[in-house]
Amino acid sequence: MAAIASNKIILTKWVVEAIIENGGKADLLQVAKIIWKNHSRELEESADLFYTWQYDYRWAATHLRHKGVLKPAKDSPRGMWEIAN
Repeated sequence: MAAIASNKIILTKWVVEAIIENGGKADLLQVAKIIWKNHSRELEESADLFYTWQYDYRWAATHLRHKGVLKPAKDSPRGMWEIAN
């Protein structure tokens, strides 16, 4: 169970990094591409995270919205994730 929590923390960090790298806003596909570009080796070498990261990073974005790190969905264009100011 600790590995699952650890994976979600890692993905939360990677989502924020990806959005910042993309200028502060990104759509789902852009975030996935940036995460893969920057962390493919880590993903390939991780056991279960390799198979769950596509779900986990979406969960991380929802979590980040609830924490106020990302703008609420109603305040962003459809499908766009934006860093809250």
